[in-house]
Amino acid sequence: MAGRPVNHQRRADLLDAAVEYAIEHGFADLSWRPVAGALGVSTTTLVHHFGTKEQMLEVILGRLRERAFAATSEAVGDQPDLAAAARAVWTRTSDPRQWAEFRLFFAVYGRALQAPQQFAEFLDRVVTDWMRSLVEAQGPDADPATATRTATLVIATIRGLLLDLLATGDRDRVQDAAESFLATLEAGRGLTGRG
Repeated sequence: MAGRPVNHQRRADLLDAAVEYAIEHGFADLSWRPVAGALGVSTTTLVHHFGTKEQMLEVILGRLRERAFAATSEAVGDQPDLAAAARAVWTRTSDPRQWAEFRLFFAVYGRALQAPQQFAEFLDRVVTDWMRSLVEAQGPDADPATATRTATLVIATIRGLLLDLLATGDRDRVQDAAESFLATLEAGRGLTGRG
């Protein structure tokens, strides 16, 4: 099997299935045998397509991050301003249909903070991908330092609200706080203390 070329479409299909498995079962105990069993393939097939277990975990993380970024980027889309973009992102990320994926996202985030060398790429890109979209949503004339500061506050606030929502399930309280935050953005008062 070592000499056989990797079928990239098959690898992509296996990767998507492995991400779904991780979303359902968690990240901590991902290993060859259970993943292979759930995907209906042999462990040899997984090794052929992904290399080592660590490489498989790395590509699962990459795909998870890509999916989270694509979903939030899609929500931001062509929103006319930061407030509209932030509201779209909150609406998308707080949707109960996304909770399993974001639970896994936060679990991986916590694990990455404990092993930063192992998860360096995840940590490097987990904020910067989304940051770029939110800075751009502030328009071409925005001061770069202020736009970055504001985008950082938006990311931290939305992630904090989402973590609270996932931990407590108290949708009414968290949604009320989110509405207050979003209303501040929409009123143009800003988050930098300079508006």
